[in-house]
Parts: sequence; C-alpha cells; structure tokens
Amino acid sequence: MTAAAEPRWRRLEPDERRGQILACARRLFGERPYAEVSTTDIAREAGVARGLINHYFGTKRDLYLEVVREALTIPAFVVESLPEGTLQERVDKGVEWLLDMLERHGDTWLAATGAQGLGRDPELERILAEADTESADRVLESLGLSPRTAGYEQMRAMIRAYAGLFKASGREWLVARSLRRDEVHLLLARTLIAVVTDVFPALRPTRPRRAGRAPR
Repeated sequence: MTAAAEPRWRRLEPDERRGQILACARRLFGERPYAEVSTTDIAREAGVARGLINHYFGTKRDLYLEVVREALTIPAFVVESLPEGTLQERVDKGVEWLLDMLERHGDTWLAATGAQGLGRDPELERILAEADTESADRVLESLGLSPRTAGYEQMRAMIRAYAGLFKASGREWLVARSLRRDEVHLLLARTLIAVVTDVFPALRPTRPRRAGRAPR
C-alpha cells in the first residue's frame, strides 16, 4: 500500500509520520523539478494535512533542503554494518551500499547533486558542503581513522575530492549509460584502495601554527 493509499485516520508516532512525509517529498522531488512540486502535492501523496508539513519541516524550501541533506549524507549505520575483514572487503561492501542507494533513489540523488530549483542559495551551499564533510568523516571512520590521526584534515579533503569521482561516475551510469554498475564499482573501489594504501602514507601532515605567530 502506498503512502497516498493509507487510511488518513491511521495514527503514527511523530518520527514515523515525519519519515513518511520525507519519503514522499523525496520521491516527488526526484520525479519533478522543484518548482513543479507543491506542499499540497506532498501532503496528498503522504495522506496528511498540509499543516503537518509546516509543523514538521516549515516551508517547502526547508523540506527540500532536508531531502538534499539526507540524499547526500552517508548514514552512521552504514559504517556500523560493514563487516570485519580486509580493506578490500570493507571497501567493496561500502561501495556496494552506495550503488544500491543509487539504484533505489537515483532520481532523488541526481536532483540533489544537481541541486536545481533554488538558484544560488547560501543555505543550500552550506548543506552541500556539510554533507560532503560528514560523508568524508564516515568513509574515514570506516577505514579506522579518526580526527586524532595525523594528517586527518588532508585525508578528509582527499575523500571530499573522491566524492567528486563518485558523483561523476554515478551520472555516467545513471544518465549517460556509458558505464555499467560493475564498472562503476570497480572504478570506485580500486581508486579508494589506492588512495588509502598509496596516497595517505605519503602525506606529510601540516603542523598547526603556534598562536600569535604570523605566517611568513
């Protein structure tokens, strides 16, 4: 039964209702441009009063920003679900989750990575940057690295750059159809392993400047 077909009198816990509205918004924003989706459309799809959308999310813009944030951030449970094993096994499993996510929510992900509809928006740009940084931290955590690791800031920046490869290869697969899923998997997994085994060890961590010392 779809969200729209569910009885309107069905009572849900607040978190469940919020998740239901978010899922419907995710689907609609993935199917149509931002300007063509209204809060009335989302409320109808979710089978709720429009006022509930305002209650849980605020404006349509606020809801859209939440959809973008969710679509571009790797959840904590993904790291927790990775198997104990070799670097190859953990990377393969992580990449597999990412590609599964693209197969399930490709339209929403494409809309979020394009982030169209709001023009140049400082809040949207902040959310995109935060999503990239939080996801980079998740990747590094899955590799057993923490902010206390020497060179962490450079590693995080490199994983953010690697995210650009993920976005580009995802579009080659989903939009251009120039790569198959297994080829995207190979590209992403082998590249990440090379970054971890060849690039990270070659880093020379920068030392923080002492307080009050002027740069030369």
